[in-house]
Parts: sequence; structure tokens; C-alpha cells
Amino acid sequence: MLRTPTPTDSAEIDSERTLDEGADRRRTERVTIAKRSKSFARETPQNVAPRVFGLKPLSMIAGLLLIVAATAFFLNRETPQTAADASLTHRITRGDMRVSVTEQGTLESSNNTEIRCKVLGWSTVNWVIDSGTEVEVGDQLVRLDASGLEEKVNQKKIDYQNSIAAKITAESNVAVAKKSVTEYIKGTFIEEQGTIRQEIFEAEQAVTQAHLSFRAAERLAAKGLIKALQLRKEKFQVESAEQKLILKQTRLTSLEQFKKEKQIEKLGSDLKAAEARLKAAEAQVDLQKVRLDKEEEQLAACVITAQQSGMVIHPKSEAWRDSPDVEEGANVHTNQVLLIMPDLGKMQVKLGIHESVIDRVKAGLKSEVRLRDATLDGEVSEVAKVSKPSGWWDGNVVKFDTIVQLKGQDDLKPGMSAEVKVILAEYENVLTIPVAAVLQTGDENSCWVKTAEGIKKRVLVLGDSNKQFIIVESGLKEGDEVVLNPLAFVDEAQDEVLKPYKPKPQDVKDEEGDAEAETAEPTETDSSSPPLQSKKPIEKDSDGLDSTSELAL
Repeated sequence: MLRTPTPTDSAEIDSERTLDEGADRRRTERVTIAKRSKSFARETPQNVAPRVFGLKPLSMIAGLLLIVAATAFFLNRETPQTAADASLTHRITRGDMRVSVTEQGTLESSNNTEIRCKVLGWSTVNWVIDSGTEVEVGDQLVRLDASGLEEKVNQKKIDYQNSIAAKITAESNVAVAKKSVTEYIKGTFIEEQGTIRQEIFEAEQAVTQAHLSFRAAERLAAKGLIKALQLRKEKFQVESAEQKLILKQTRLTSLEQFKKEKQIEKLGSDLKAAEARLKAAEAQVDLQKVRLDKEEEQLAACVITAQQSGMVIHPKSEAWRDSPDVEEGANVHTNQVLLIMPDLGKMQVKLGIHESVIDRVKAGLKSEVRLRDATLDGEVSEVAKVSKPSGWWDGNVVKFDTIVQLKGQDDLKPGMSAEVKVILAEYENVLTIPVAAVLQTGDENSCWVKTAEGIKKRVLVLGDSNKQFIIVESGLKEGDEVVLNPLAFVDEAQDEVLKPYKPKPQDVKDEEGDAEAETAEPTETDSSSPPLQSKKPIEKDSDGLDSTSELAL
């Protein structure tokens, strides 16, 4: 514990300040000397700047200590004994220490029923139920604009009816094609065959009659009753009748052997084509029915009703997402979450852990969740492996989503703010030293101990830390009294800060090698190595001070 100054200590300090004749002068010159210390700090190598252990806020403490040290260096060059009397001290003791990280989070359910937009494309919200409303099965939750879908449904109905008409026509054509095949085989073919056979029979009779006439003419010609010309005419009649008979017989052969098969093949092809057109018409009917059902389903999806009882809440849009809020007049897209129905019996906290400590956050760590009027125990259940996007909306701070499951939850509502303290480590019976008493310069961690002979420097080996204390592994013992803020009271600490940094021999060799690499003429470009960055000159203000530094008085 830090020692609180007693009234006696305050009286002694006030007395010493009263006896100090230059106190007023030092107070008036403080700002000027602070600027000098700022300029002097700029000329000092970067490694000289003290670093303080702990999480990020401790770096601010280090900066303040450096400023105070520089100011005290010029204004308060006191003797070791005077510094020992004026400084605040802390007695080293053993005790328990906890290391934790605290972040703000939001309550949510670990078992959410998401109500999504099922309408394809973009839709306009005509009405949405208020967030936090208790609903029953069948209650309307969201109504989307359906004017465009109603027109599409009407058009799809027309297309569906046209496809049915085309199917009926195709079925009729198939029936006609089937009858045409039967009609030809059992009707037309037999009719044509009979006609030709009749003609053949008549031709055969004509041939017989011609032969009889020719024989009679031959007998008459032998008796000299007719002339030779009449005899040749009778012979021509015989030959003509025989040619007609041959033609009729050829027609019958062509009909039975060629024309019949050809006509049957043609009628069969017509039947197959009609059947194919029927299948296409049937498929078109099915397609138009599917399209009609889809449009009707889309139309029905414009009115969203509750499928279960419970509370509905509006989803919280992330700042980095291009996702509009669900409200009247807003445009929403397919599969967008419109509402959430949380399971209030399974609540958790979602928070973001800074990248500087995310490696220490593991599943199973205990947590303390502080709500507005209660504090609950929790446990880390999940840590994201990839950071969530950062940008101007959160100051480009990189954080990792972390889920903390709650225990002993009652009357919790989604969206409530929570302060979560994740316990990173707990130590028992360890030596600790305040962060304000430790100074790091170069490779050393040091503190100054108040002894009977005066203030003495101690080199420390330190362990884990939190915002207030650091574990001491060696360098101190229980009961030692260390000086708080040594930069303000101990000259040796001030000298340590202002001492030029002496790099290790290996560091010197590395720097010389880098310098040679910079001055050497490059012979080949290595695309895998990053280009050297040129150092930007330090800009100075009107007082000649480094404009990139900050001074807190």
C-alpha cells in the first residue's frame, strides 16, 4: 500500500519550502525550464527515454515522470538527505496481486433466432414492429413493399395459363399422330393396295382380250379378209395391254415394298415429334408453375410473422458495415437480419480486447461483469482469431471480439452495457513494488531505496505487472522503503535518465553493418526485402522545440 503523508510530514515539507529562499523563483521559471528539458530530451537518443511496465496507460506515467525529472533536474538540485526527507516512500511487503484487463461490452443472447429478409434483391420496409415488443405466434413483425411483386405474380399467372394451353395442343397433336399411323396401316394402305390390284386384274383382262383379237385378226389376214395394217394394229393393242399390266404390277410392288415402309416411318417420326413437343409443353407448364409459386412465395414473404413467442429486438448494425438500420422507409436486401428473437435464459457479453493483451486472453479465464446494478461472475468462452475491422469510427484501435458467458443471470436484457474485467493472472504472497517507483533506462530496471546512509540505487529483476504494481523477483527484500517518483527527488535517477545511451557491442556491430549496407551501391534488387525508409527531419516550432513532442505541466 502507498504511504499517505501525515500532517507532520506536510508540516516539515512546508517548513523546508518556507526556508528555501529560491522557491518563488523556481516556480516562476518552471515553464521555461520545462521547455529546455523538452529540447534536451529531443537531443537525447531515443533509447534513453524511460519505459514503465504495465499496460498502455503506464506509458503516460513514464512520460510524466520524465517531464518531472527534467524539471526537478534544473529547479530542485537537492542533497541526498534533503531528497530523502522530502520524497514519498513505499514499504515493500508481500501480498496477493491480480492482473486483469477491463473493457466495455454489450449483453446479447448466445441462442438467437434470426428473422431474415427472404425477398430477393432489395426491398423497402413499409412497417416494422418496435424493438423490445413481446409477440405471440402469428403476430406481424415486418411488412415490405409488395407492389412490384404483385405485378410479377399476375404476369406469371398469364404465362402459366398459356403454357397449359400449349400443352393441350401438344397432347392433341400426339393423339392425331398415333391415329395417323393406325389409319395408314389399316386403312389407307389397304385401300391403295386394293385399288392397284383391281387395276392389275383389269389390265390382265385387257391383255387376254387383246391376244384373242390379235389371233382372230391373224386368221382373217391368212384368208385375206383384212389388210396387214389392221393386223399390226391388233398386235400393237396386245403390246399396249401388256405394258399397262406391267406398270400396274410395278405400282403394287412399289407400294408394298417401299412406299408403305416410307410412309410408316414418316408417320412414326411425326408421332415422335408430337410426343417431344408434348414433353416440352409439360416441362414449360411445370416451369411456369414453379415460377408462379416462387413469385407467390416472394409476395407472401413481404409480410413476416412470428413463428414463436418471445421478445423481438432490432439488430445492432456495426459501424463499419454498409448495412442500413431496419426502420420504415429503409432498403433491406436478401438474407439481411431484420429482427432477432433472443433466448433470455442464455445470456453472454460480447466485448473487444485490445491487441496488446489479446495473447494472454484464453478460453476459461474468470471474469467479473459489472452491470448497472449488479456484478456477475463470468468465464471467457471464445476469443476471435482475427481482429474485427477498425477504422475512423473507433480511432483505428485494433481489438479482438471476445465472448464471456454469464453465471447466475436474472432479468437481463439484450443490448445492456456491461463493464467486463477479465482476470489474466492471480499471484499469492509475492513482493510487489509500485509502478511509480521503477525506472527503466537502457537494459536496467532500477529503484532507489531509503536507507540510514541515504538513498541507494537497486537494480531489479521484475515479473508480471498491472497498472499499479510490479512483481519483484530479485533486488529488494520485504521491509525495504523505496522512493516514489525518484525522478523528482533523486539526483542519481535524473542523471541516469540524462546519461547518453551506450549500446551493447553487438548492437554497435549491427548498426555499422546497416550503415555499410545503406552506403554501398546496390547491385541487385531483392523484392522480398522492404525498402529502406528515409528519416523525416524533425520540425521545430517558433521556440526551436521539437513539434512532435508533448509536454505536460
